[in-house]
This record gives sequence, C-alpha cells and structure tokens, in this order.
Amino acid sequence: MKPARRTSWRTLIRYAGTLLAIILMVYLLRQRWDEIVTSFSQLAWWRLLLAFGFILLSRFSVIGRWHMLLRSADPETDWRKTTRIAYAGLFATNFLPTTIGGDVVRLAGAIQSGFDAAVAAASLVVDRLVGMFGMALILPVGLARIAGLAALSNTVLAAALPQSLWQRVRRVAQRLLSALGIWRKQRIALLSSLGFTFLHMLGFFACLMVLLDGMGESMSFWIVGGLWTFVYFVTLLPISINGLGVQEVSIVGIFTTFGGISEPSALTVALIFRTLVMLASLPGAAFVGSIMPAVEQQAKEEPLVPVEGES
Repeated sequence: MKPARRTSWRTLIRYAGTLLAIILMVYLLRQRWDEIVTSFSQLAWWRLLLAFGFILLSRFSVIGRWHMLLRSADPETDWRKTTRIAYAGLFATNFLPTTIGGDVVRLAGAIQSGFDAAVAAASLVVDRLVGMFGMALILPVGLARIAGLAALSNTVLAAALPQSLWQRVRRVAQRLLSALGIWRKQRIALLSSLGFTFLHMLGFFACLMVLLDGMGESMSFWIVGGLWTFVYFVTLLPISINGLGVQEVSIVGIFTTFGGISEPSALTVALIFRTLVMLASLPGAAFVGSIMPAVEQQAKEEPLVPVEGES
C-alpha cells in the first residue's frame, strides 16, 4: 500500500503544481497582453523560421544521442526505428496530458520493436544523464552571471540557489557513473552521444538568442545558455506535468531577474519557444498510436525512469 500512496501523492503534487503554474502564467499574460503583442510584432518572419530550424536541429540531435547509445549495444539498430520511437516520445511529452512521460513511451516502443528490455531501460537512463551532464557543463556560466548580480544586490536567494543546484549536479554525475553499465567501455558511443547533446543545446540556445535579438533584447550566446540551464534544472523538479507552466514561469523569472530583459519579451519568448517545440514534435503523432498499448502495459509495471520533460 505504501508505494501506491507515494505514487498518488507525487501525482497530486504534479497536477497541483501544473495548475498553479498555468494560473500564474495566465495572470502574467493578462497583465501584459498588449505589450506581448507589441513584442511579437517586432519579430520578422525569417527569425521565426530560423528559430524553428534550430528547434528541429535540437530534436534530431536528441534522437541521434539516443540512437548512438542503442547502436553501441545493438549494432543492427536502425535509424528509422529509433526516429519513430523517439518522435513518439517527444509527442507524448508535449501533447499528452498525462503523468506518463516520453521516457515511458520510448521504453515501451523500444521493447515493442524487439529491443532487450534491460538494454532499452539502461539506454534511457544514460541518455537522460548525458543530457543533464551536458547542461551541467554550461552551468558555471549561469552561476557566474547570478553570482555577479548577487554580489550587487546581496539577495540571500541568489546566493543560496547556486549551492543547491551544485548539489544536484554532483548527484547527476554520481548517477551517471553508476548507470553507465554496458557503456563503460563504449567510449565512442558516449562521446558521440555527448556530441549530439552539444548540438541539442546549440539548437535551444540559438533559438532563444534569435528570438530575443529580434525583440531588441540582445544577449550573448553563452549568457543565454547559462541562464537556460537554470530553467532546465527547475523543470526537472517533479512539481508539474512535463514542465508545463513551470518552464514558462521559470523563463520569465530567470531571464528578467538575471538577464535584464523586459517581462513582455520574456513572456513572448516563453510562449513562442513552447509553440515551436510542440510543432517540431508533431510528427510523433503518426507513431504514438501504435505504441500506446505497450505504454499502458509498461505503465502498470511502473518502470524506473530518471526524469520527465525535455532533455
């Protein structure tokens, strides 16, 4: 009974967190709607297309990262099969209003396609942790930015936040070392997956930079990346469904407080970014239906997956 109770409370917290974050987001939108429309009108159409192109680069990089891990364990792994399963997971993450995340969909799809269950589960753990490790490498840039502002403002929160995130980074590194398993001797696969992670990060950071620059909120690539890592780690907290609402509120709070951009611009970027990511995940709709029966079975078995949301 205890495991069921813990699961129930976790689910309740995530639904409550999602609801609160969405309510806060709606409130901010109502307060700043006219300014948001003005900020959006400043964006040239080519910037939106370029930003979408960077998001597509990110999506294919995430697929490539997982594919390299699967291929190192099973040389016969096919790109098309990996792409279909990964896109189904991306679609589930962005569109399905459920606490069953994209990792569960990917795991079920991999097993359904004939992958060994243990290898598939382990690949997802390493895939997620490699993604987190890549983000952690950029974290010092964000820490330096926040530390500099904290020295000026003497805010206790700004001084305490980096320490808590540093502890999370250390835990991620420890989990990565313990989860490597069959990939400990697959250095090429690990380095390749890390390389795809860097491409994924490049896509996200460049997308945000293009949008901000189009609204007159110029910010360097590295500052954008450093601040995004804080948004990323906040959305990993199990307080909402797939980071819905929490990601947007985090972008507004972090980029306005530590990036110095205006609140209307931050709100506009948060909305456009979410929309572009969802649009880039739409192809997964063609594949997720055939995987859902396996997802339901896998959900009953409650597999261990590291985190929810974007990686």
